[in-house]
Amino acid sequence: MNELIKQRTTKYDSLVLAKKDYEMILKHRHMNHLIEDYSHKDALETLEEKMEDASFLDFEDMPEDIVRLYSWVTVASASEWRQTFLMVLPYEMDIKRNRLSVQSALGASVIGLSEGETFNYGTPIGSIPLLIEKVEQSHGQIKEYISEDVLNEMLPKI
Repeated sequence: MNELIKQRTTKYDSLVLAKKDYEMILKHRHMNHLIEDYSHKDALETLEEKMEDASFLDFEDMPEDIVRLYSWVTVASASEWRQTFLMVLPYEMDIKRNRLSVQSALGASVIGLSEGETFNYGTPIGSIPLLIEKVEQSHGQIKEYISEDVLNEMLPKI
């Protein structure tokens, strides 16, 4: 495990996001700009930075090993700490049911990454490397309809 954590592995050239996930994240991000919690603001900034450099795919073209909304994700540290959670929108977050918001620090760190990748996760005492051990798609559907015109307006122009 320690060797896996030390080596950054990337299967794809860039962060990969589903177009509809991107639109939903943007929509719900605007609802949280008035929050005074600085750690939450840091998570939003991390999310925004990651989305600037991402590749966007249609839902049906998304690889199964990419962390996206409604993915079950297991992350682990070299010290054998492990956590499994379902990636959800902010209003669906429920820690007791292992439902983690994409706008949380951990959620913002893993969205768009793939199984087998490592990333640095910031904690109050410093940054620790974590490994994405497993990604499993729940095939949950985003519950809000987004028209193709609105989606195309929100996606960055390449």
